[in-house]
Amino acid sequence: MNRADHKRLFLPGPVEVRPTILQAQAAPMIGHRMPEFAALFARLQTKLKRAFFTQNRVYISGSSGSGLWEGAVRCGIRADRKVLHLVGGAFSERWALVSRANGLRVDCLEVPWGCAHSPDMVAEALEKQAYDAVCAVHNETSTGLTNPIREIGEVVRQQADTLFFVDTVSGFLGTELRVDDWGIDVALTSSQKAFALPPGIAFAAVSDRVLQRAQGIKNRGYYFDFLTLEKSLQKNNTPSTPPIALMYAADAQLDAILTEGMEARWQRHREMRDAAHDWALSRGFGLYAQAGYRSDTVTTVANARGIDVAAMNAFMQRECGIAMDTGYGKIKGKTFRLPHMGDCDMDMLDEVLGGLDAFLESA
Repeated sequence: MNRADHKRLFLPGPVEVRPTILQAQAAPMIGHRMPEFAALFARLQTKLKRAFFTQNRVYISGSSGSGLWEGAVRCGIRADRKVLHLVGGAFSERWALVSRANGLRVDCLEVPWGCAHSPDMVAEALEKQAYDAVCAVHNETSTGLTNPIREIGEVVRQQADTLFFVDTVSGFLGTELRVDDWGIDVALTSSQKAFALPPGIAFAAVSDRVLQRAQGIKNRGYYFDFLTLEKSLQKNNTPSTPPIALMYAADAQLDAILTEGMEARWQRHREMRDAAHDWALSRGFGLYAQAGYRSDTVTTVANARGIDVAAMNAFMQRECGIAMDTGYGKIKGKTFRLPHMGDCDMDMLDEVLGGLDAFLESA
């Protein structure tokens, strides 16, 4: 496809990727057992630790973030214990399904889609039942909601034997996350959202506590076994062939991200969030997520006007060359999402909102 034919992506993943980052993938190929690869891996470790705000290791996986869901629960939940999943959207529901598919004993603390889990809810659940781990989604992409992970982490830490696993797939690098300060044992993410990379590579900051737990667990699998990953990490390597081209892209993108500065990057996302909220409310739409917990990276717009979101997407592709979202799962069409994340800036957001205004005027 020629660049002229490319529909720019205004989707909540995969997001649009800058040409310079795409070009970084075209670096000459190296073998993953060569010294040059070990140097690349070591550079990524240093930068990823800064981005996660952690002193722990960061595993690199040739997969989506869903693979690291499986790695976290298989390495962190003992067969005779339970895991508590905080469920309130499509992706938190799916993570619980993954745990069940791996034969684990699962309890779900459910809230309606678009609502946040409060620390009090979690504290009450932990008082009633001992759990090996609590699994939470930081930023629920389907509903545009950010859970209070820092406050939930404070509650989980009061249980000495309970680990805290966090999916930050659409939060990482777009909204505040401080792994060590917030007591997170596994923070997992993937490349195609606020990281603004092509899909196919995932990352997990993992604590020593998880590795200690894993040593006593049989049948952890292989591909996502954290102990297997750790053995290779000690040599600045991976157990199996990694996506080297994507690692080159991540190396280049992390340079840009750390130059921008994490706080400045978070602020840029907040400013785009506020602009998206103002547009939606001033055009007669609603905001789906609970007030006070609305995401910095993706706004889920409640379709109070009842517009045809498929027609909206067709208009935006035809007239603006931009591919739009039309909602997800059971709220598809009842909502649509404005994903202000990654390398999106206010100019891009203004262009999208201007195109949406043109569609509303034509409808």
